[in-house]
Amino acid sequence: MNTVSLGIIGAGRIGKLHTENLMRMSDVVVEMIYDPFLDSAWAESHELRVVRKMEDIFSSNTINGVLIFSPSNFHADQIIQAARAGKHIFCEKPIALDPAEINTVLDTVRENNVKLQLGFNRRFDPDFKRLKDIVVQGEIGQLYMIRITARDPSPPPPEYIRSSGGIFLDMTIHDFDMVRYLSDSEVVEVYARGAVLVDPVFKEAGDIDTAITIMSLKNGALAVIDNSRQAVYGYDQRIEVFGSKGSIVAENNTETQTVLTTAKGVESDRPLDFFLKRYQTSYRAEMRAFIRALKTGADPLVTGEDGLKSILIGLAAGQSLKENRPITVES
Repeated sequence: MNTVSLGIIGAGRIGKLHTENLMRMSDVVVEMIYDPFLDSAWAESHELRVVRKMEDIFSSNTINGVLIFSPSNFHADQIIQAARAGKHIFCEKPIALDPAEINTVLDTVRENNVKLQLGFNRRFDPDFKRLKDIVVQGEIGQLYMIRITARDPSPPPPEYIRSSGGIFLDMTIHDFDMVRYLSDSEVVEVYARGAVLVDPVFKEAGDIDTAITIMSLKNGALAVIDNSRQAVYGYDQRIEVFGSKGSIVAENNTETQTVLTTAKGVESDRPLDFFLKRYQTSYRAEMRAFIRALKTGADPLVTGEDGLKSILIGLAAGQSLKENRPITVES
């Protein structure tokens, strides 16, 4: 396969980003795009073929892969339709919030012998990939602890909060995946604490906006994640991996790496203030990885099973918060 032909479902903020990245690849053709609320001016400016029915993508004889960037509640059904049509699939997280529904989707994917890559883009971030490589090479020795800080610059809109599934299934799920990725181990127990400190709208939605999650891993190591829905200084994304021979740290990305030191003090740029900007390199890399899997027949680097396991951790964290006790993660 020299050229990969793709159909895209969903052209919101993340769908537009991925579509534009794909159109820059010389071995990719974006053949069709479907979105009932499509920005027609954007589609026309990129000379995209817009279809009125999603089924046109599934029934195409030339499309190799389908990329799903629609709202989360549509993901499971659209993955199943794509799989039954024999199309390989990239889908933003989550597949669904119910493990039984996810398992039904994964069974359908396997039965139809198609590939499914899930959008945990942070695995493709160059800094975090460097952390992983250092751990695998044994440079920090036996793994003792992973510490992740993930804080958004500002809360999402109230309507999003009410339908997101809660902080653990919407926000922390990326960090749960990073713990599994960096440790090459599974989370066996979770203890979560949380509070509403940023905005009472979270309490009204039955959610929290500030959380700390402590995890025990199968390999004996520990992990700690701290989250906040608002960091007034920017998008705070830091990770430390600590072991018997040392530690490695990934600090925040900033607009420039310059540091001004004078008699008045030390000044540097604040962290980047938006996830699309912070992770633009990783978004391109995950698309490249999906295309490579289709062309070579290799397994995707992030699978549907990875998505299921992060959901199970998130559900355990939610139960832990509610019951104020450690919870064993379902295997």
